Amino acid sequence: MSIYLAVFMVVAYFIWIKCFHNRHRRTLLKSLQTVLEVPSLSEINGDGIRALIITAHPDDECMFFAPTILRLVELDAIVHLLCLSEGNYYNQGAQRKQELFNSCAVLGIQHSRITIVDHKNLPDDPKAEWRVSLVSSIIVKHMRAHTFNMVLTFDGRGVSGHANHIAIYKTVSYLASTGQVPNGCVLLSLVTVGLLRKYTSFLELPLSSLLPSCFCCFSGAQGYRMPCYAIALNSCGSVTSTSPSLDTCSQTPSKSYHKDRRTSRSTEIISCRYTYGYHYCCVSCEQFFSH
Repeated sequence: MSIYLAVFMVVAYFIWIKCFHNRHRRTLLKSLQTVLEVPSLSEINGDGIRALIITAHPDDECMFFAPTILRLVELDAIVHLLCLSEGNYYNQGAQRKQELFNSCAVLGIQHSRITIVDHKNLPDDPKAEWRVSLVSSIIVKHMRAHTFNMVLTFDGRGVSGHANHIAIYKTVSYLASTGQVPNGCVLLSLVTVGLLRKYTSFLELPLSSLLPSCFCCFSGAQGYRMPCYAIALNSCGSVTSTSPSLDTCSQTPSKSYHKDRRTSRSTEIISCRYTYGYHYCCVSCEQFFSH
């Protein structure tokens, strides 16, 4: 009897997940309407959403922001990416730059909407202190050149704890507190979660659905497979006939290592609940300032 009960509970849970995911598009639109403070849902369709994702290195976009990007692209939003370094920690900036372009092609960000900064004072280095004044000047210049109404970046813990990620949050927070954010632009930070929640995958979904936040993205099976493919492209470096397929990526382990072809270094690809997990992963964004 207990076995039948366990099977029933498992099946019921997966049915609930499926229904929750199908309903998420409607709740996502409503949360966007609230965050952007627009009176009608029709105003957030198509180019009504003009989003800027600010990252520190190539691969941040697929490891941490992929479900958000995919959801926004599904809504025909205009999505831009500003990456503040080429990821040249191992002297492979040119290669990683191309990997970022390949990754964004999978996620749906147009090549013309990608900006990669190469500045000697913004090195890819967890020990480097990025100056707020320099980062703020770059971000403000980019924001003024476009009319964004949504900016998404890391929170104060940097999701993975990387100093470059945290520096971006400090800068954006500074811009908001000093009134340098354009009117009508909302700033969102990606909430860092603990290891337990990060690796419990779809079992964490009920908790995420109950926690308060300004904007949440829940990713389904396709939203899991596509980021896997994008991360795989960051491992292989280019789209070729031997590049991993979507089917291959669905079998990618949550923690894997690959040997770099040029420096023979080992790089750990750490599973993030925003990209991996299982089939249903969650991206939660917290509004920390609104100008």
